[in-house]
Amino acid sequence: MDKPKAGGIIQNINLAKIGVMSVPDRPGIASTALGALCKKDVNIQFIVQTTNLNGRSNIIFCVNKDDLETAMLAIESVKPYIDAEEVIYQPDVALVSVFGPHFRDQPGIAVIAFSSLAEVNVNIIAISTSISTISCVIDGDNIDRAVDALRIAFNVPAKSIFIASDGLSLHSAKGDDKK
Repeated sequence: MDKPKAGGIIQNINLAKIGVMSVPDRPGIASTALGALCKKDVNIQFIVQTTNLNGRSNIIFCVNKDDLETAMLAIESVKPYIDAEEVIYQPDVALVSVFGPHFRDQPGIAVIAFSSLAEVNVNIIAISTSISTISCVIDGDNIDRAVDALRIAFNVPAKSIFIASDGLSLHSAKGDDKK
């Protein structure tokens, strides 16, 4: 079987994960929580929200590791207003994303990505997808293994492995001349 073609892989390092856990599932919660970060000029680089079996939501997001303390203080300040049961954090995570122009037309792309990470024993902390991108939050120490695994699983152009820094600016990763 041919490897699926990917446009590239983006690694976003030096992140921290924050979880606003078990908040009421009602309008305005995410806006209030994330608005507190905006007021402190903290950039959010990944967001996912889920609803549990009890009808409460968990909001997981990533910020720059240097912004963790500011972000935690901001979230703690609104915790009573959003009725969060707990706020958790993990100080050293990374985000690895694989993107492709035709991912939405190819069944099983997510399985290939997730299986490749599992094969190298990289645990996925959180997942977000769009029609063309699969993004996974992982332990920061596993970023190199994750990128290598995705590079092997997908047909990725040699110069299309990027390191994201400061939000959306991309820089070619070291060793991007590898095939």
